[in-house]
This record gives sequence, C-alpha cells and structure tokens, in this order.
Amino acid sequence: MTFSRQIKIAPSILSADFANFGAEIRALESQGADWVHVDVMDNHFVPNLTFGPAMCKAIRPHIKTVMDVHLMISPVDAFIEAYAEAGADVITAHLEAGAHIHRTLQSIRGTGKKAGLAINPGTGIDAVAHLLDLTDLICVMTVNPGFGGQKFISSQIEKIGALRAMIGDRPIHIEIDGGVTVQTAPLVVAAGADILVAGSAVFAGGSVENPAPYGTNMAALRRAAGPVQA
Repeated sequence: MTFSRQIKIAPSILSADFANFGAEIRALESQGADWVHVDVMDNHFVPNLTFGPAMCKAIRPHIKTVMDVHLMISPVDAFIEAYAEAGADVITAHLEAGAHIHRTLQSIRGTGKKAGLAINPGTGIDAVAHLLDLTDLICVMTVNPGFGGQKFISSQIEKIGALRAMIGDRPIHIEIDGGVTVQTAPLVVAAGADILVAGSAVFAGGSVENPAPYGTNMAALRRAAGPVQA
C-alpha cells in the first residue's frame, strides 16, 4: 500500500448481499471501489453481531484492492492475529475498546499490517496525540457504531479538522465511517478526510445482477467530495 491522500471510496460490505459476498466484492471493485471495508461487530462492544475471521478469510481471495477490517469488538488483542492471518491489509481497533490501546497498535504493526485507530463520536482526541507514531489510519466514527444507515453526526467535522492539524505531514489517513452521502462527503473532505466508508450510499439501487448503480453512486461521491485538501 503506497500512501496517498487521494480520495478513496471504501464500500462497507455490511450493506451487501450476505449470501453473495464474493460476487458483490467483484462487482464493487469492477465499478471503482478503492478499498473494501469489513465491519466486525461482537454484540458486546457494539449492539450487533457480524463477521468473524473465517468469513474474512473466505472473502479475501475476491478482494484485489485493500481489505480494510474495522474491529468493533472488545477485548480486541486476542483476535488481532486471527484477522491478520485472514488477510486483512488494515486492522483498525477502537480507542475505547481496552485499557492498553498502545499495546494493541503495537500488536497490529507486529503482524505486518497497517494499524488503524477508531474513535467514537463521544471521544475526544487528546489521547490520539500519543499514538500517532503507531498509527497508519484514524477512523472517525460519524455515527455511533453498531448499525448501518444512521444519520451523520455533524459535530464530528470539527474533530476531523483538529485531527488533520494534529497529523501534520505524517503519512496517516483520516477515514470517515457513518452517514457518508453526497451531502456529507464534501464537508468531511474539506475538514481533512481522505477515505470515505459508505454503505447505503454506494449500494442504493444496485445489485450483483445490476452493478452499474454502484459505479454511478461512487462516482457521485467522488464528484461531491471534490479535490483532496492539502
């Protein structure tokens, strides 16, 4: 993975046809997806239950871009090796998921994977400053994690801008997860984001049999986002 602040669209397969993941991923990538975002939920840290390492391993051969695995689980450390072995390129853990997030990021880096740090809407960024040297990506949750299709929390835009200033010229992505649409994409990109996770905004109107709307939707998000901010 070569670092670039070029805008990247990362469709969340939480909105895909669960019975047809391989075909969905191939359709998304053929229509222009940059990354594939996998939302892992444990019904403990967040109120939903989704994908384990075995499922990630099963879909890995279908992903030709970047497999972006977002662990909304607690405890998290015991599962890092399993998701690394399943083929994740980026493994993101939540600042709120345990007492030793520094160790968690070290563990992710120790597997040879890129390390992501996610922060919930109610979490400030003071602690992030002490973690930047272990972080390749910061995922700003712009909804409370657990479900797709939620409304964007606009107070997070200020947080994105503060993070962008804190990061400076470090090669760290800012990813936005939650409520990304053609209306909110330009706001978060203007604040400093470069990776947009989108579920319903990408999948609306499309299917494996008719994937063209996926491409149309992603193109609309790119146009709305506009040029990346320096």
